[in-house]
Amino acid sequence: MRLVIARCSVDYAGRLTAHLPSAPRLILVKADGSVSIHADDRAYKPLNWMSPPCTLKEGTGEEAGVWTVVNKAGEKLIITMEEILHDSSHELGVDPGLIKDGVEAHLQELLADRIETLGEGYTLIRREYMTAIGPVDILCRDADGRTVAVEIKRRGEIDGVEQLTRYLDLLNRDPHLAPVRGVFAAQEIKPQARVLATDRGIDCHILDYDALRGIEDDKLRLF
Repeated sequence: MRLVIARCSVDYAGRLTAHLPSAPRLILVKADGSVSIHADDRAYKPLNWMSPPCTLKEGTGEEAGVWTVVNKAGEKLIITMEEILHDSSHELGVDPGLIKDGVEAHLQELLADRIETLGEGYTLIRREYMTAIGPVDILCRDADGRTVAVEIKRRGEIDGVEQLTRYLDLLNRDPHLAPVRGVFAAQEIKPQARVLATDRGIDCHILDYDALRGIEDDKLRLF
């Protein structure tokens, strides 16, 4: 990981345009190629970012001090450096990944056993399908034989959609699996996460924990 603290301005050119005026900011360049720009607030959320796969080009000559980050869709993040206050790189190695809590782990196990919950004709390939950036919760096939990657959360938020997006970018490079589509499955999905998932072509699925466990709803029903 490369950490750069610099006084800079940032321009994004893509489906929309955005501009960050000059200010001191933290720039993170990760091993997966992603680039994100942070202020000294907002917790973990960046001011702007480019998800992988993307390329970073540092300008030279008359373009010295200008970083251009381009993704596969041709969108650009242009960072104009005015003063670099810190620049260091650190090798973090392979991360063991987030250990799921008991509910998420159980949801994964239950959904794998009842994969048809996602739709008629679904079949399981395997749980914890390992990739270079971590394990996909469930890899399966739909009724048409297409590969589906499923990310499971107890509470579905934007970071979970981002995580699934990274998995999909990687899995779709494998000709034996591609095309791979995504399903974001959770007991509760936040509206912002649903909007982002829909924008990226990812299906959302609400999981009923009790139903997966085979516990009947004790509410009175007409039918």
